[in-house]
Amino acid sequence: MSAALLWVDLEMTGLDPVEDRIVEVAAIATDWAFEPLGSYEAVKKVGPGLMKRRMVGEFWDTHAEVRQALMDQNLQGTNGRTVENQLLAFCDQHFGDGTTRIVLAGNSIHQDRRFIANEWPRLDARLHYRMLDVSAWKLVFEGRYGATYRKKEAHRALSDIEESIAELRHYLEHVRPPAD
Repeated sequence: MSAALLWVDLEMTGLDPVEDRIVEVAAIATDWAFEPLGSYEAVKKVGPGLMKRRMVGEFWDTHAEVRQALMDQNLQGTNGRTVENQLLAFCDQHFGDGTTRIVLAGNSIHQDRRFIANEWPRLDARLHYRMLDVSAWKLVFEGRYGATYRKKEAHRALSDIEESIAELRHYLEHVRPPAD
């Protein structure tokens, strides 16, 4: 298979993987040049009561339009088991039969991984323990060089992945490969 990285972004009701739930997922399979080889998107159905209880506070007040869009699309969502099955089929298509561990990539991907482990254990079992976290690059470039990258912060799964890929490409423009 030609895919090397599985870029994932999740939108959740909050940040607690025990109390909160995934409501939207997107994935992009790329090669090491970060060229997309395929993409996947789904809305995961969550109980409306849980969404109303958990999607509160400063973050959701600041992003009220995102909260409303996520709540509106939830009506047409798919159950979590079906979404996991679809994600596994996407992985089979781009990464092979499951014998190779898949490297997860994204921004603050460790947080998404906690939700994956909690809600989609079969997908979690396919993932390598190593992850490509763009936020680590962000820390180095901001802390060491004072360089920043401005994201749109759309807080929608697919556009957030596309921005993460663009952000890593931006940092890599400043890295010189060793001479042969």
